[in-house]
Amino acid sequence: MSIFLEKKVLKLLFLGFSSGLPILLVFSTLSVWLHKAGLDRSTVTLFSWAGFAYAFKYLWSPIVDNFNIPVFKKLGHRRSWLLFSQIMILFSLVATGITDPSKNVFLTAITIVFLAIFSATQDIVIDAYRIESAPQNMQGPLSSMYIAGYRVAMLVGGAGSLWLASYLGVEIYKQSVWMIVYIFMGLLMFIGILTTLFSEEPNVKRNSFSKSKQHIKFLFVILLAIISFIFLYSQIENPYNSQEMLKGFLFAALRILLCFFLMFVIIIIFIKLKFLSKEKIKKIYLNPIINFLKRYGKFAISILVLIGLYRIADVVMGVMANIFYLEKGFDVKEIATYSKFFGVFATIIGGFLGGFFSLRFGTMKALFLGALVASLSNLLFAWLAINEPNISFLIIVITADNISSGFAGAAFVVYLSGLTSIKFTATQYALFSSLMLFIPKFIAGYAGSWVNSIGYANFFCLTALLGLPVLLLIIWLAKVAPVKN
Repeated sequence: MSIFLEKKVLKLLFLGFSSGLPILLVFSTLSVWLHKAGLDRSTVTLFSWAGFAYAFKYLWSPIVDNFNIPVFKKLGHRRSWLLFSQIMILFSLVATGITDPSKNVFLTAITIVFLAIFSATQDIVIDAYRIESAPQNMQGPLSSMYIAGYRVAMLVGGAGSLWLASYLGVEIYKQSVWMIVYIFMGLLMFIGILTTLFSEEPNVKRNSFSKSKQHIKFLFVILLAIISFIFLYSQIENPYNSQEMLKGFLFAALRILLCFFLMFVIIIIFIKLKFLSKEKIKKIYLNPIINFLKRYGKFAISILVLIGLYRIADVVMGVMANIFYLEKGFDVKEIATYSKFFGVFATIIGGFLGGFFSLRFGTMKALFLGALVASLSNLLFAWLAINEPNISFLIIVITADNISSGFAGAAFVVYLSGLTSIKFTATQYALFSSLMLFIPKFIAGYAGSWVNSIGYANFFCLTALLGLPVLLLIIWLAKVAPVKN
């Protein structure tokens, strides 16, 4: 266990903190602020679109892999990008804090979008830095420490920011209260900044594009494509209600495919106009995918299916958890205490167990056990659903669920790290992590309709069964396609 106290591993604790701090300030804490500022519900929910930055980070991950930042060149490629993103997160948090959504919500929206973009960029860099800093057998402890720091930061950015706001007097709306909260959270980014400055650059050779004009053109087209996706998606309404679940599901899938097709068309148009270089687009987007397909051959598609389905059991169940707690009769204070506070520490424990198990018994065994306990923990929710509300039962279920989630998360990060080629670290890992949540999140959008149709107990049993194909796929891949470094 002394490996968790090594300098290289401990640094991931602080980088994990830096990575996890902004995310709830973009979502849950912000929604409370906007509500207190008097904004209507529909306006508040529109801010969730800032989360598209995390979903689309693969699109600008090649910039992180291939383009240099001249200002911080002496720090090295990875550390320069890391420092740049952390400084921009700090500035974005401060800028958000000095806005007043009750007077100019558009300005607040702009700063939040920048915060989400730079937060997603930092995630890209830290994932690449972690993979390049140590061999595969060290990725378990590194991932565990990263997840621990990430979860502590979520506790600080979520519950901590709201506790601070409450202490300062949040019941009567005052912009100055939220300004202090966001500026204080911004100052905590110095934890990540100092860690970056005192870290070493990974010893990896890479070829970078040097023409800054090409950087700007590339970034412009990518941003235009993302904005077009969001605009088209928002303009197409699903005509089917919750009773027509299958039709609604298929329509939603078609809508997303249409939006991706629009993005593809925009990029092709700019290539045809010779605004972008076809060779460079191939090099930064297609080559990482071709590299992965060549390395794993006929098993590549099966591996991608595993990546897309691995977290399906706990993600689909997780979207209904808080609603289930409330409808079961537990009050908000109990949910906050046991789910949001103690649940964080249970997740950290699970993360350490997952990392240690990966180190001791191997990646594929840890991956299988993680998928198994994540699925089985859903059956505990079914057990809770058929029993009378009991705080002891709630504690047992939440603790088991968070430990299993932390274990599965750590094991999966180790697996993805092993799949990633050192030649395309940021781009490939960003692709994997985006794919990891895309299908589960998409299916989770229909979880409420499932509960309406079959009830909570059957719903939780169904989500547990969703993990069965994953287990079979892991057993098969462990024999035919073990992780290659």
